[in-house]
Amino acid sequence: MGYAEVSVNSPVAQRRTFSYAIPSGLSIDVGQAVWVPFGDKLLQGIVLELSDYPAVEETREIVGVIEPYPLLSPPHVLLAQWISEHYLSPLFDAVALMLPPGFERKAVTFISSPSTLPEPDLSSFSPEQRQVLQLVWRQGRVGLREVEKALGARQAKLVTSQLIGQGLVAKSYELERVRVKPKKVAYLRLAVTASEAQQEAARRREQSRGGKQASLLEFLSQASQPVPLAEARKRVNCTTSVVEALMGKGLIELQQIEVRREPISYRDITPSEPLTLTAAQTSAFKSIQSSLLRLTKGYTSPAVFLLHGVTGSGKTEVYLQALAEAVKLGKRGIILVPEIALTPQTIERFASRFPHKVAVLHSKLSLGEQFDEWQRIRNGEFDVVIGSRSAIFAPQPDLGLIVIDEEHEWTYKQHDKSPRYHTRDVAIKLAELTGAVVILGSATPDIETFYYAQRGGYHLLQLPERVTPSQSSPLPQVEVVDLRDELKAGNRSLFSRSLSQAVAKAVAGGEQVMLFLNRRGAATFIQCRSCGFVLRCKRCEVTLTHHFTEDVLVCHQCNYRMPVPQICPRCLSHRIKFLGIGTQKLEQEASYAFSQARLLRWDSDTTKGKYSHQEILNKFRTHEADILIGTQMIAKGLDLPLVTLVGVVSADTGLNLPDFRAGERTFQLLSQVAGRAGRGTLGGQVIIQTYSPEHYAIQAAAKHDYASFYNKEIAYRRQLHNPPLTRLAWLVYSHTNDTLCQREAEKMKRRLIEERDSKGIAGLSVIGPAPAFTHRLRGRFRWQLILRGPEPSSFLSQIPIPQGWTVDIDPVGLT
Repeated sequence: MGYAEVSVNSPVAQRRTFSYAIPSGLSIDVGQAVWVPFGDKLLQGIVLELSDYPAVEETREIVGVIEPYPLLSPPHVLLAQWISEHYLSPLFDAVALMLPPGFERKAVTFISSPSTLPEPDLSSFSPEQRQVLQLVWRQGRVGLREVEKALGARQAKLVTSQLIGQGLVAKSYELERVRVKPKKVAYLRLAVTASEAQQEAARRREQSRGGKQASLLEFLSQASQPVPLAEARKRVNCTTSVVEALMGKGLIELQQIEVRREPISYRDITPSEPLTLTAAQTSAFKSIQSSLLRLTKGYTSPAVFLLHGVTGSGKTEVYLQALAEAVKLGKRGIILVPEIALTPQTIERFASRFPHKVAVLHSKLSLGEQFDEWQRIRNGEFDVVIGSRSAIFAPQPDLGLIVIDEEHEWTYKQHDKSPRYHTRDVAIKLAELTGAVVILGSATPDIETFYYAQRGGYHLLQLPERVTPSQSSPLPQVEVVDLRDELKAGNRSLFSRSLSQAVAKAVAGGEQVMLFLNRRGAATFIQCRSCGFVLRCKRCEVTLTHHFTEDVLVCHQCNYRMPVPQICPRCLSHRIKFLGIGTQKLEQEASYAFSQARLLRWDSDTTKGKYSHQEILNKFRTHEADILIGTQMIAKGLDLPLVTLVGVVSADTGLNLPDFRAGERTFQLLSQVAGRAGRGTLGGQVIIQTYSPEHYAIQAAAKHDYASFYNKEIAYRRQLHNPPLTRLAWLVYSHTNDTLCQREAEKMKRRLIEERDSKGIAGLSVIGPAPAFTHRLRGRFRWQLILRGPEPSSFLSQIPIPQGWTVDIDPVGLT
């Protein structure tokens, strides 16, 4: 008998596998999904290892297989184990990243009454027990969730346990229904020959009966293949009864045909040819080509390239030709973008070069579309997969190339749920396991990435000049406006005099303008001018933002909403003032200042629809708007030749956050948004408005000078002993009681220090505890610790982390 080590879909499992015996006659492979008994439940599991001996003395048997083939390839099994170990996440959380969309199914608990048991006298039971018994008797069987709705989760658990103990009810489990399946569509086809169908139709017309039946027979006899039922009914204008009548006579038949949910439309995509590379592009491409050739000759050491090129330097063309080279060598690729907003443009570029060989994976697709794409990717139908961070886990066979575009973006880090992985590190590990080449592309590389490249960890490739609209095109000129001088001059508008004049001139000349403000909404906070009271979220310690399109106050952390008050809740004054600005307010002010201009806004409030990003991009690209207003969505990767002016309305929004990366993020955002200007023949101009014109990040961005920024920033990092000179782990404890939260954080600090000192670990410091930047979030207080040292992950892996803590290894932000 063989044995399997299985990762089980249960929060109890944490970072370990469980040993199960493989029944005789059952064939099991590594990576296969199975049903396993776990306690008194039947749960999903993934086989991670096979062995001749179990890890424990007593084992239970695997109940059965879920799918006949492995869902995880051997490299993905090893990747899941690495993610769990490195990021200290439950093992199944890491495994689940690589499973088909909609795969996870949990056991649903039911409460039922034994059929042989007579109904007891209810007078001796508590009101809650009577309520549960009446529910069970009335319905025969009731879901535990329904009982929890009636009594509350804690009371439901107590009462059902009491009734089960008395033998009055029984507990059973069933699996949730399958969430997604292959899509099947009903098609009609003739069950007789076309000539027989036409004869039957003619006979019916001669007899002046069954006109609709005759029409349907004639329509199907002219079709060369089965026709969708809905289309046939629409074309003939007939009812279901007509179809059923012909089916009953054996003249036509209905068949269910599996159809693909296709997320990419190739209707407006025209094929394109490779462009002629510049000398710098050629040099970069040849280095990548050489590494790809080495891999095909059996060299397994993966190469990681940092492609550092200014905005508009042609990084995408290098990606395209590198992918073409990989395909020529029998390999495939994965291309990652940081924002779903960039996906339409990226798809268009790659689909024009690799027609019908491009897959797309991101959260805006329906579950069915994601499911179909995943299945087709695994079947090897695509040369390339394009998507946001989760696309790195696509089951792309023969992987030879991974590209992370705009690699500096912090959206590549999953920070809101376990596992809190960074896509860049996962991609490099996956390349190590598969022998693929990795390209990290950016005009403003992450400080840590550039540091490793400088030290020889990555191969540095440089593209120092723009190639759009022509080779050696200059980068746009940048003007920094000191808003303090504007106030002194009496200008209290959102637009400096320089920006106002430049926008008016560009619009009058038929050019396009982008206005950037990295804050959505209208007013960022509401204050009473009599008593100073500021309206805050009831569940989070953050101010509520006014959204005037719906005229509500919204918490941007938990989405709590409330109507705008007419009077102050504290002093009942009517002096309510709307302060601060967001993109909605900017749009309103722009409509007043530039009344002749057509405006378009691009932020998360305007992109809730499935195709919103594509629609906004198409409208602006076809010049249906003169001014595009947006948040960071408009700062990255967009290539819009008619944009000659970019205005940064406020460069200070993220500059003063309590995070050592605040300066880096500001520099990257300003450099990226400035790079949207001047990509056409008309040239470009950038105007940055700020109250901190002397800040080194703003000065460097204005000069397009990454080198000077890097040198200053790395000096600060070295002085303060921050990454990349060391590594961090961010531990946050949350609880509804603030005092208990603080006490638990202090207790954890003592435990960490004791463990460090007992092992004599040098260079490991514990910072805190302290309240988190957002002290209260979704009703729970938060206290934090920061662990700083060379290997925080391996140190923490030896320490039991109690419930209530979240651990973020290598966090990209501390707010």
